[in-house]
Amino acid sequence: MSHVLMSTTAAHGHVHPNLPVMVELVARGHRVTYPVPARFADAVAGTGAHPLEIHTDLPDPARGEQWPEGGIPAMRLFSDEARSAHAQIRPVLEGDRPDIVCYDGSGWAGHALSRAWGLPRVELAPHMIAWDTFEEDFAEAYAILDTPEGLAWQSDMDSWLAEVGVGLGNREFLGPPDRSVVLIPEAMQPNLDRVDRDRYTFVGPVIGDRSHQGPFSQLGLGPEPDRPLLLVSLGSAYNDRPGFWRDCVVAMHGTGWTTVLAIGPHVDPADLGAIPDDVVVREWVPQPAVLAHASAFVTHAGMGGCSEGLFHGVPMVAVPQAADQFVNGPRLAELGVGEHLPAEEVTPDRLRAAVLRLASSGTVAQRCAEQRRVARNAGGAPAAADVIESLLR
Repeated sequence: MSHVLMSTTAAHGHVHPNLPVMVELVARGHRVTYPVPARFADAVAGTGAHPLEIHTDLPDPARGEQWPEGGIPAMRLFSDEARSAHAQIRPVLEGDRPDIVCYDGSGWAGHALSRAWGLPRVELAPHMIAWDTFEEDFAEAYAILDTPEGLAWQSDMDSWLAEVGVGLGNREFLGPPDRSVVLIPEAMQPNLDRVDRDRYTFVGPVIGDRSHQGPFSQLGLGPEPDRPLLLVSLGSAYNDRPGFWRDCVVAMHGTGWTTVLAIGPHVDPADLGAIPDDVVVREWVPQPAVLAHASAFVTHAGMGGCSEGLFHGVPMVAVPQAADQFVNGPRLAELGVGEHLPAEEVTPDRLRAAVLRLASSGTVAQRCAEQRRVARNAGGAPAAADVIESLLR
């Protein structure tokens, strides 16, 4: 039995994608330690892993806290979190060091420990990964690192890396991983032909047991919906959009569909006006359970939502809000499984037309079925565990 450390940050899009891999590792006899704050402890414990409870200062959307839009403020948020998490994890594991460290792109604390302790490491990436000209292609985005604010952040990051014994500067530390297991459909990866296949192994989305989120029946729609079902979600971070939610109500009321809106904690349902009988409004919903019954999905096109939509073969209307969503949305349209509707172009008429057009298209249904088959046959959690065990050997 080997001891595995899983390191990530306290966000749904970073924790949930790797939990089925933890289930697989535990089933194979490995002991997994997974540092998380209390709000994720039950989900981690449900995999058989040991949740090492730590404090986090990251925003908690359930308490109405907002994430920064990006840039150096977001980088500093992650580096501050890494310092804090590392200071809490290292003393606990000093006398019980893991045999291998798994981490995602935000798991800087665990990554740093693996470097300082000379341990094998593997990234579990729930997001697109870098190709051979990634930095050149995104030179404009990387330019923020050369601003005074960016240089100050790099200096602080380098000081911390030296302090904890990593032996690398920030650019190499945050560069391509030694080994990576990619937990997304290959179809969602840009420039797939320029990805280093010796470094990166795609295993597709790993959609595991989410029973801790509650059953589909909690929506009060019975065991099976009696008419087409639309799920609308903007994820856990960028959902403070009352105008958008009102547009969804107007768009779908009276169409013969049931519409489920997962509006998050920032919007008061009272601000949406009168809610008709064919619209269900919730702060959160058990998304995979709902997608298993859905005829269409309006999504912000976060990688988690895209992966779950493809896994369930549901056509998607992508309304990107931030970050990689502006790449993912058009990609869904290219695959023929959805349409890209920029947020600033959303109207009730355009939203309704997109949903009904997708749901009635035989071609879209065929392409969704193809992507569903590919996503479910990509290897999943067992293939991810095989890579991890190969590094242990």
